[in-house]
Amino acid sequence: MSYLVVSSLADLHATVAAHDAADVVTLINADTVVERPSTIAPERHLFLGMNDIAAPAEGLTHPAEHHLDRLLEFGRRWDRDKPLAVHCWAGISRSTAAAYILAIAINPHLDEEALAQELRRRAPSATPNPLLVSMADEKLGRGGRMVSAIAAIGRGADAFSGTPFILPLTL
Repeated sequence: MSYLVVSSLADLHATVAAHDAADVVTLINADTVVERPSTIAPERHLFLGMNDIAAPAEGLTHPAEHHLDRLLEFGRRWDRDKPLAVHCWAGISRSTAAAYILAIAINPHLDEEALAQELRRRAPSATPNPLLVSMADEKLGRGGRMVSAIAAIGRGADAFSGTPFILPLTL
């Protein structure tokens, strides 16, 4: 089984190349220009335009159900032959939430708390977007366990940008 690799926009191309990723999920402000790595086919790149906010705010696009639905569908279609790269602007909030969500959606036997602890171990700056996690918890029928597990790891270490990391699909 393959794995998820998380990075910032600045590290996207190097991360895709280093891990030979064949699929990419972008979670970034809708007007941000993202140059798709040349090794990624257009149909293997999911662009989700949203701001990194935890609640609706005037003039901003909050993570919404349609974003989550598209993320989950993309994850279901991922063939797992090669790693899936997930990135946002800094590699700290939207992308870490999406990777956490995808890992649980793909492997529903994962323990939410153990995965959150593994996320913290691998990414000290990770601060998964709570709105994305909350919506996924409900949609995936996790009974609040995803929300609680992410809340338990708390805010990550301050950083301008996260360091790329692997999140496994099994523990």
